Amino acid sequence: MKNFSTTLVISFYNKIEYLRMILAALERQSFSDFEVVIADDGSREDVVAEIKDIMANSTLSISHAWHEDLGFRKTKILNEAVRMSRSPYLIFIDGDCIPHRRFVEEHYNNREERVLLAGRRVYLSEKLSRQLDAGKIRNGYLDGAFQWALLFDGMFGQSSHVVKGLYVKSPFMRRVLNRKMKGVLGSNFSVHKEDLEGINGFDERYEGAAVGEDTDIEVRLTWNNVRIRMVKNMAIQYHIYHKKLPRPNKNLELFEVVKREKAHYTPYGLKQESTNMPRT
Repeated sequence: MKNFSTTLVISFYNKIEYLRMILAALERQSFSDFEVVIADDGSREDVVAEIKDIMANSTLSISHAWHEDLGFRKTKILNEAVRMSRSPYLIFIDGDCIPHRRFVEEHYNNREERVLLAGRRVYLSEKLSRQLDAGKIRNGYLDGAFQWALLFDGMFGQSSHVVKGLYVKSPFMRRVLNRKMKGVLGSNFSVHKEDLEGINGFDERYEGAAVGEDTDIEVRLTWNNVRIRMVKNMAIQYHIYHKKLPRPNKNLELFEVVKREKAHYTPYGLKQESTNMPRT
């Protein structure tokens, strides 16, 4: 089987129209030597059938990792996607975030040894989100009229963080804009696979949105001497409007335990050290 320079992992659950838009944007990427792995946290049978149809007809190389829907288990399916990947470098996005045309290129070309690259996202309003579809994106809408609509909606509408959607080419301005360190977002980061393997991947004890797929990864990589570097205004993505998922307190409670223990390697990750180990 063909190996690729990088793998783009999409966290996904049931929102097939979102996925179609993301894949349409990926078809237009300026960098093409990448594969896609859909990390599917238990989508319905009819959605899975649509994914199989998309895979059969897409110009992209797409794999599909799926497990049964037993609640929010994003970290577990992300580990499965990592195991399925066929490249040494991994880019992670969420299934509600559409990548800019140079998204993959910027992540891959800016990679460094022992460095995680952390990007940001533009939050689209409900109104602007409704204007998007896969056909428009495939025909270049994101690169043209959408930019003006986004600017207008940022000034007079409900879209936010619009300035993070400005693609900056100047090396000097890139350094200026990325001087301040921000936290890692699970929807926009990239890392060498060997560095992720060095902390045994995502901690599968996190069962709920937030912390487990980004903050926990950030601190454990840092404890293992991996630096965080920002790629704001470089690796850009557009977040489709939807209601926020609940953030369970148990994730925060687990994270406090992790911080106290200060162990970069989790036994509950890519390689499960014992099937009998308690998960909390």
